[in-house]
Amino acid sequence: MGAGSPIGLADRWLAAALQTRIARGAVRLELWDGSIDYHGPFPAVGDMVVRDRGTLLGLLLHPNLYFGESYMASRLLVRGQLARVLEALSRTYPMTPKWHDHLTARLSRHNSIRASRRNVHHHYDLGNDFYQSWLDDQLVYTCAYFDTPDETLEEAQRAKLDLVCRKVRLQPGDTVIEAGCGWGALALHMARSYGVRVKAFNLSHEQIAFARARAVREGLAGRVEFIEDDYRNVTGQCDAFVSVGMLEHVGYKNYDHLSDVLSRVLRRDRGRGLLHFIGRDIPRPLNAWTRRRIFPGAYAPTLAEVATRIISPAGMSVLDVENLRLHYARTLAHWGQRFAGIEQQVRSRYGEQFWRAWELYLAASEAAFSTGHLQLFQIVFAPAESQPPYWKRADVYQPESPERWIAATR
Repeated sequence: MGAGSPIGLADRWLAAALQTRIARGAVRLELWDGSIDYHGPFPAVGDMVVRDRGTLLGLLLHPNLYFGESYMASRLLVRGQLARVLEALSRTYPMTPKWHDHLTARLSRHNSIRASRRNVHHHYDLGNDFYQSWLDDQLVYTCAYFDTPDETLEEAQRAKLDLVCRKVRLQPGDTVIEAGCGWGALALHMARSYGVRVKAFNLSHEQIAFARARAVREGLAGRVEFIEDDYRNVTGQCDAFVSVGMLEHVGYKNYDHLSDVLSRVLRRDRGRGLLHFIGRDIPRPLNAWTRRRIFPGAYAPTLAEVATRIISPAGMSVLDVENLRLHYARTLAHWGQRFAGIEQQVRSRYGEQFWRAWELYLAASEAAFSTGHLQLFQIVFAPAESQPPYWKRADVYQPESPERWIAATR
């Protein structure tokens, strides 16, 4: 039955059950006939408008999937600021996994190279101009680092690139392997500002083509090699291994492959590495709707899973761990504001459902990092037998300029 259908006793019973659940987050439920029965302890932060009985049932049975599906199809509307309403709703959802989370984890597919290529194409090959219209000027599609709250997105993304370089103590002449290089911003920054040579791997054809063209324009093609291939095919050895925003796409069942790569490519005497990734405090699959519509094959691991399945089997020691989740919430707020500014452009090119899906994805991600349902970890590691690359952490945050380091070696 659709919008405008009569409200029966069963509908009201189901609505009361849902309203009780979401009232803890001060969200008000409205049914398709306009009826509201909200008696929450605080003024409502916003309204969740359900337009048919099927949506009502879906929200009760499997909200992780049907909230997104219904929102995309305009069968569910939100009044109020979307990110704030989603943040309120997420606070009503338990941190501990439910039965269907465990079932989904057991049924998750192995990310073969072919499947990984298909998953990357689904998200990252939507057109470089699409991402250029709302990301920063260098197309950095990962968590920024806000040294101060009033920094611009461009400033914060440049700060993040430099923070990664300082954490692995890049020195002129080092060789670096980057797994999952996006549009090339970090690889080019490493080569330009730290005098290193980089091999950067990525499965996205459009991203690699963009990065290669940028390297040529900036005179860095001789120092950075962009390779369209999977991380499992990395060869050679390096002084530093970095991966920013790729681990989420590896898949839990493939962690042994990444561990083998680290063991094979990092020099045992002076190697060091960094993994920057979306994570969890408790093991559970990524949101079901996000896996279906936005990031197929993705998994956000816990620190324990990364340490025991990837770093330790590779013969590495963890040197430093930092959680930047609030930085990612702020990054997503910037992205959401910019994305809202191109609403008509996206609707006309990709359609209404695509627009609503991406609007929801950005707002829900901001809410997840704000509430702690998702984390953003940076782990620095090195071969267990090697000397750690720095004595104290303060040096990472009070650095000399990289240009001075390079000048001193000439």
